[in-house]
Amino acid sequence: MGRYTLQRQFSAFPGGPPGSGLLILRAATGATLAAQGISFFLHPQITAVQLVAGVLLTATGVFILIGFLVPIVSLLAAVECLSMAVYGISLPHSLFGSKLAAIQAAAVFVAMALLGPGAFSLDARLFGWKEIVIPAAPHKPQE
Repeated sequence: MGRYTLQRQFSAFPGGPPGSGLLILRAATGATLAAQGISFFLHPQITAVQLVAGVLLTATGVFILIGFLVPIVSLLAAVECLSMAVYGISLPHSLFGSKLAAIQAAAVFVAMALLGPGAFSLDARLFGWKEIVIPAAPHKPQE
């Protein structure tokens, strides 16, 4: 009687099949991005630009994989992929074999930024549904 609930009409972190789909999307893209970043470190003659690109790709890949700050990090990953396509910052054994593949990956990251991380993510645990209790006003008897 003394509690009122406030609820959105939609979930910011969808669960069930849509959440599972977002988890699979995050796992595939995050692992690919992290593997691309790690491959920069395995190159025998790494330049300073490749070192910075490797660190950024690995960090953003891991953040997307665990679902941490996905809307922001996904946009950063899209910029990374586009810069790899435009400036040709890649290795001979790049996972993004062509400029077109890097542009397609950037489009996937932009879509992921718009969709969000889903219920199976660190973002959902940190920023998800919280229960706010609004106490009812005390009832005054009429005189």
